[in-house]
Amino acid sequence: MWFKNLQIYRLPTPWNVDIEQLTSQLATQAFQPCSNSEMQSQGWIAPRANGGLVHVVNRQLLLQLSTERKLLPNSVINQVTKARAAEIEEQQGFKPGRKLLKEIKEQVSEELLPRAFSIQRSTAVWIDPVNGWAIIDASSPARADEVLKLLLKCVDKFPIELLRVNLSPLAAMTDWLAGNEAPAGFTIDQDTELRSSAESKATVRYVRHSLDPVEVANHISSGKQCTKLALTWNDKVSFVLTENLAIKRIKALDVLTEKSEAQHEDERLDGDFALMCGELHQLLSDVVLALGGEAKAAQ
Repeated sequence: MWFKNLQIYRLPTPWNVDIEQLTSQLATQAFQPCSNSEMQSQGWIAPRANGGLVHVVNRQLLLQLSTERKLLPNSVINQVTKARAAEIEEQQGFKPGRKLLKEIKEQVSEELLPRAFSIQRSTAVWIDPVNGWAIIDASSPARADEVLKLLLKCVDKFPIELLRVNLSPLAAMTDWLAGNEAPAGFTIDQDTELRSSAESKATVRYVRHSLDPVEVANHISSGKQCTKLALTWNDKVSFVLTENLAIKRIKALDVLTEKSEAQHEDERLDGDFALMCGELHQLLSDVVLALGGEAKAAQ
């Protein structure tokens, strides 16, 4: 298993975590399916079948948040509400007022909710107490915030903070493109996005397209900056670095995936997780180094 996206946070190093205590804390917000009256339910589930809420492999922790959401489109609610309102109008001889329409709509929602379809998704969390990483496999900060909110609700004074670096990813990626040279250990791939800082926010995207140095330099000289850049690290992992210091579209290359030889499913998953943790720790360390090192929080 490899995370696809990294929303990156920091923990103290080393972070002395009591696994039993953490498991008990997460259990206070264990996942329960939506009741008939709930639109959404969130909670922690075991990352491995028949396992605990905290899965540990080589001192690396894996958590998993499950979210169930009912699908009840407004168009359906409005259609049924309109039909009910028409029935009332026929019975009493005049159209229902605004207040009654609101009550009808609320009643319709309550009646339809138990029959609504639901979708369920999971969000994985990797905690590295040895090297101080807390990584959420989420494509957006908003999705990561859902995880953090519940984690902070379970664990009092959870010592997590955003990763801070000395160089802005926006400025650094623009410099790498302008010089057509990636930092040591990285190569520039064929996907990138450049956006103007002007009010127009004019944007140029390259998707699986060779980056012509002269063309890119013209975009940069006209005021555009690099907001996304596809890179490959040590011929092992390809990814996209964003201006917000998120890492997306992670793909382990063949040199890594060929190492997994475990036969049993659980062994294979644990092997992949251990491999991922080791490689991504080095990747993150090199990204931080390429961005001028980690910035210390103001005292």
